[in-house]
Amino acid sequence: MIAIGILLCAVNGRIEAALTALTAGADRSIELLLALAGSYLLWMGLVNVAERAGLTERLAKFMRKPLRMLMPGIGDAAAPVALNLSANFLGLANAATPFGIEAAKRLAAHNGRKSTASKELCMFLALNASAVELLPTSVIAVRAACGSADPYSIVLPTFISSLFASAAAIAACKFFEAYKG
Repeated sequence: MIAIGILLCAVNGRIEAALTALTAGADRSIELLLALAGSYLLWMGLVNVAERAGLTERLAKFMRKPLRMLMPGIGDAAAPVALNLSANFLGLANAATPFGIEAAKRLAAHNGRKSTASKELCMFLALNASAVELLPTSVIAVRAACGSADPYSIVLPTFISSLFASAAAIAACKFFEAYKG
């Protein structure tokens, strides 16, 4: 797309405008990267401290019963699932990714049918994709970095829409579980 855009600008005699836009965009992307790095590093550091302090295992124990209601065969994947959902709850999608990968690996290891995803893995993926967010910190950080007058105005709409998305994801998973048998 960039190459096509530059080509069209060259055909129209506006190559200088295209190159100026490219360098300005690169500058803004670096500024945004640096603005977001602080919030990501803070949250990743807090998660690391929580892991070392044993808080992640406590969180997993606290969430084990509700998770077993949704995913009866969760097994030893409860801790990474709980951490993934918690990070998503706080709007830390990038911080949730390593926990999501670990949870998916553990849930897949419990599956005897290697070519088919288990009900637990499907439920986890649906919950991960719909992710209830109480505080969308990543989006707030992006809005603040871009100069939004009220970067926090999205908190309530995001929470409400993510609740509905997660409810729909759970309902869809349960429907297809019953449908498939």
